[in-house]
Amino acid sequence: MRIPGVTRKEGMHIGPPHKHMFVKPKKHKEELEMKRLFERVFVRPPSKDYPNCNSTNPDKEGIDLVLAKEQHREYISIMKESDIDVVELPVLKGYPDSVFLQDPAVVGRDATIVCRFGLQSRAGEETAMIDNLKVGDWKTGTPLFVKEPGQLEGGDVLITGSAIFVGVSSRTNKDGIRQLTTQLQDVRIVPVKTKTFHLLCGCSYIGENTIVVAPSLVDIKPFAGFNLIHVSEEEAYSANILNLGKRRVLIPLGYPKIRSKLTDAGYHVLEIDNSEFYKGDGGLTCLSSPVYNVL
Repeated sequence: MRIPGVTRKEGMHIGPPHKHMFVKPKKHKEELEMKRLFERVFVRPPSKDYPNCNSTNPDKEGIDLVLAKEQHREYISIMKESDIDVVELPVLKGYPDSVFLQDPAVVGRDATIVCRFGLQSRAGEETAMIDNLKVGDWKTGTPLFVKEPGQLEGGDVLITGSAIFVGVSSRTNKDGIRQLTTQLQDVRIVPVKTKTFHLLCGCSYIGENTIVVAPSLVDIKPFAGFNLIHVSEEEAYSANILNLGKRRVLIPLGYPKIRSKLTDAGYHVLEIDNSEFYKGDGGLTCLSSPVYNVL
């Protein structure tokens, strides 16, 4: 997820409720925060087509596929060392962006939101992912599909213990958000204006009722009631942070200001070089699809 001007320093069908509506049993916020939001994630290694991914980054032409694969393996290792169960899905040939597995679906234990891409060249990734989920006993929820004219991409969906925030962006439209709101009846869905093509380009939930956000990119007013850690404009790329649970977070290498803020706030900060995914307009959360306990 690259933002123009920001540099790197180092579906659902609206139908009868009894057929298509998912109603999540209500839980107190404190109960949801007792443990991390997920214990399992899915990942998909970069394919040989990855250098042809959709990217506005001028450095895209310099993508090193061998290095990208190495960085992806390191990413997996860090999650495993944090006691996260990592399920590696097969390489998806012919889909250069398929390594960014956050976008095709938002996966939960009770409901799985099957997205409809705003970027049409990625259409088909969501079908492949649902087919992959059917193969194993992964304890994922009932698929709920976003239908035309709705558009919704996982990179616009910020899951917290008390609400789901959804970016109104070039990839996710108001009808997609309307369908999501209709499907998840007992979940508070909050639209958020963003200057980025995905909401998570500019903010991340790191547990403890805390959101890391770049105010230069994301409207912070919808986050009232949360503890906010602000990211400076020059370090805006670092607002995309992977929450590893237990006050451990993974950030991109080369952003000392946000690293210092997180450390001061009591978080254990890990860093990773993700240069080859930065070149592909990707961030850290883009590379995995958690199975959310709260969804």
